[in-house]
Amino acid sequence: MNKTVRDVIKRPLITEKSMEGTTMNKYTFEVATWANKIEIRKAVETIFKVKVLKVNTLNVPGKLKRYGKFSGYTSDWKKAIVTLKDGDKIELGGVEIFAQ
Repeated sequence: MNKTVRDVIKRPLITEKSMEGTTMNKYTFEVATWANKIEIRKAVETIFKVKVLKVNTLNVPGKLKRYGKFSGYTSDWKKAIVTLKDGDKIELGGVEIFAQ
C-alpha cells in the first residue's frame, strides 16, 4: 500500500474547543487510524508548509447509536492535536477566526 501525506490527514476538526486551541498554535485533525506521530508530523509539515513542535494523538471509540429498535456503533477514529512553532499558522476554511 502506497501511503501519501493526503492519506494520513483526513480533515481538520472545526469545533469550539479546537478553535480555542488555535490561539495557542494548536490545530486538531482527524487522521488515519494506522498513522503514527512521525507520519502525522511529516504530513502536516508537507501539506501546510509549517514547522511542527509536538503531536498528541488519541483514539476515539465509536458510540452506541439507536434508530428505533435497531442499534449499532459508529466507527472508531483517531484524533491528532498538532502544536506549531510560534509565528506559523494554518488557515482553516479560509477564515482565521481568532486572529489577534
